[in-house]
Amino acid sequence: MLNQSKSQIPNGVWPTMVTPFKENGEIDFIAQERAIEWYIRQGVDGLFAVCQSSEMFHLSLEERVKLASFIKEKAAGRVPVIASGHISDSYEDQVEELKAIAATGIDALVLITNRLAQEHESDDVWKDNLEKLLGQLPEDIPLSFYECPHPYKRIISPELLQWCASTERFHFLKDTSCDTDNIRQKLEAVQDSALKIYNANSATLLETLRLGIAGYSGVMANFHPDLYVWLYRNWENEPKRAEKLINYLSMTSLIEKQLYPVNAKYYLMLEGVFDNYYCRVKNHHDFTATNRLEIRQLHQLSKQLSEQFTL
Repeated sequence: MLNQSKSQIPNGVWPTMVTPFKENGEIDFIAQERAIEWYIRQGVDGLFAVCQSSEMFHLSLEERVKLASFIKEKAAGRVPVIASGHISDSYEDQVEELKAIAATGIDALVLITNRLAQEHESDDVWKDNLEKLLGQLPEDIPLSFYECPHPYKRIISPELLQWCASTERFHFLKDTSCDTDNIRQKLEAVQDSALKIYNANSATLLETLRLGIAGYSGVMANFHPDLYVWLYRNWENEPKRAEKLINYLSMTSLIEKQLYPVNAKYYLMLEGVFDNYYCRVKNHHDFTATNRLEIRQLHQLSKQLSEQFTL
């Protein structure tokens, strides 16, 4: 486990992992292990397990715990693993969920921002609930935030984020504001702290790397993570090529609007990682022949780009 007082969570690319299922609906841990190896071969810096992309809202607590524990074990110290998994509405159930996930040995525990207050409730309510929750969580595990879009998106204000950073317990924020100015304000608010910000949005990624964000944590790292790794590692030294690449990454990220995460699972099938694109959160039968063609075309384009932007 990481030293809470001095975060060792690395900068770079953190995929939001998708979950493979067997035909009988159970988690396919054999395919999941292949996925872990695939992400690591692509050069990623860490793994975000048990998140919305993992279909955590459709996994039992037992499944969420087993998934986080499995991924942490199989990553075997090669890359750190963070995980969330608190999906309940009630405070008591969330405490139970978070303690169970924390006990798996993950490197950081991720709090979902919309779980800390209802949509109509103020930041003061959110802060009070967080302070109460902090008293229940193990003090030796680094904490993180995820501005999860489901069931509603709650973006942390720069002022509130500054307070969170001042507790010295938070080290990672997956930002989903998709707003360069919002991220700039957040960066300014936490500049003297250990809290790092990772952008989930492709279009604003290069702009925010120039501002000082720590990296990328988004769904497109389930398709072509190596391209995001190249961008993160080379944008300063090769600015013209970085501009060319971000134009591609921004436009291809629109595939998120297709039928995600079914389409990501199909892409991973093309990579020889998954065996099917079964899904709990979406109906995989809605994934049309044209959808599959589009993903095959994306796969071919990605391979062409990977040859140009080699790590």
